Amino acid sequence: MNPVNRMLTSVAVACVLLAYSALSAASLPEFREIVKKNSPAVVKIIVEQDTSVAPGHPGTDEIPEYLRRFFEFRGAPPPQHHEQMGMGSGFVISEDGYIVTNNHVVEGASSVLVRLSDRREFDAEVIGTDPRSDLALLRIEASDLPVLKLGKDGELEVGEWVLAIGSPFGLDYSVTAGIVSAKGRSLPTERNENYVPFIQTDVAINPGNSGGPLFNLDGEVVGVNSQIFTRSGGSIGLSFAIPVSVVRNVVEQLKADGRVTRGWLGVTIQDVDKNLAESFGLDRPRGALVVEVAPGGPADDAGLQSGDIILSFDGTEIPTSAQLPHVVGLETPGTEVVVEVMRDRKRKEIDVEVGGLGAEDGFSLTASGTATGQGGRLGALVEEAPAELLERWGINGGVLVREVAPDSVAAEAGVLPGDVITLIGSTPIKSVASYADVEAGLPAGGSVPLRLIRRGSPLFIGLKLGD
Repeated sequence: MNPVNRMLTSVAVACVLLAYSALSAASLPEFREIVKKNSPAVVKIIVEQDTSVAPGHPGTDEIPEYLRRFFEFRGAPPPQHHEQMGMGSGFVISEDGYIVTNNHVVEGASSVLVRLSDRREFDAEVIGTDPRSDLALLRIEASDLPVLKLGKDGELEVGEWVLAIGSPFGLDYSVTAGIVSAKGRSLPTERNENYVPFIQTDVAINPGNSGGPLFNLDGEVVGVNSQIFTRSGGSIGLSFAIPVSVVRNVVEQLKADGRVTRGWLGVTIQDVDKNLAESFGLDRPRGALVVEVAPGGPADDAGLQSGDIILSFDGTEIPTSAQLPHVVGLETPGTEVVVEVMRDRKRKEIDVEVGGLGAEDGFSLTASGTATGQGGRLGALVEEAPAELLERWGINGGVLVREVAPDSVAAEAGVLPGDVITLIGSTPIKSVASYADVEAGLPAGGSVPLRLIRRGSPLFIGLKLGD
């Protein structure tokens, strides 16, 4: 190749590389305008807490050990009866001073100070808090404040770019970006409550980011940063934000009433695995299996039963049991909805009036005689359940599993000694005699659901019967 051609070739290659570089740069998101426009509405929240009232980090007893709420305390915990200072983030949602943050940022605080981007500081009033969603609404005496706009419900997609603004480790107005890793993550609290379908992102979130906004590329708030998954205390790329649908619902109620009431169905539920799906006549695992119904609750009043599989709620498909509390919790108490269930291998629609669960309300369902021979078809040695055990666990009948034969149907299904069997298929088990009758009539080669109580908590398992 002569020198002229070589030079022309080099120029052509350089042009291609420059064009590719420009195209790649153009395809990357632009954050500068979002930050410039929205950061003035992000605030720093400084709290003081009397450690004699609430030692340690607020709210940490409510979450599993591997999850951390990133609210930063400055310095080592001081002696009892001293004030302890902490910092979090928040954002303004109205020109007259309403501010959203996390409940755990202000929980137990003796004073709350809000610092704006222009360095003005205001004492904040806590309008209301909602521990179940980890949200709080504050207000400061100010006007003409810059505000953030809440995005639309349900428009965020996995893979979408998002960014966070907050004060990690006290470094005000730090900006980090990443993508949405997943939606609808269930992170039950230590009380096994699960009302928030968290947004999972890989945005770098650290102590001090608590309560700060998560933005989409339109500059709208799509979530409130709340928790991280960590083993070190810092970000490892697994952060969780409360979605805007929950934020909007909670904020409206806190603003109007100072408290939150969410929809309540009155059931304990579990997931449906492959064996249970087959035994209940489903083509695949899906839905929320009703393990127990609260007496006098909305589900009980509507006629829902233990053993029903909830397939949809008010037109929303329920793919897993974790999805049901998310959907029910957003319903207004008193609303009438249609619940589709699978019962006795047939689909059925049931009208339910949703009940209400207040912020302070708790709900929990405690989710010797002659024995049969161990040569039964299921391979379980059972006896009459003691009356005191039935009373303690709040059940009105059942048989106690004394032993389980190795390699039996019961053993393969996971039945354990100490379980109390209350239902086989759709037949209640009230005694050893009724257990023996049902066992003898089970069809060969099929699957049947079995309901039992284990250490006070109800559970369904699927039995696969031999030929």
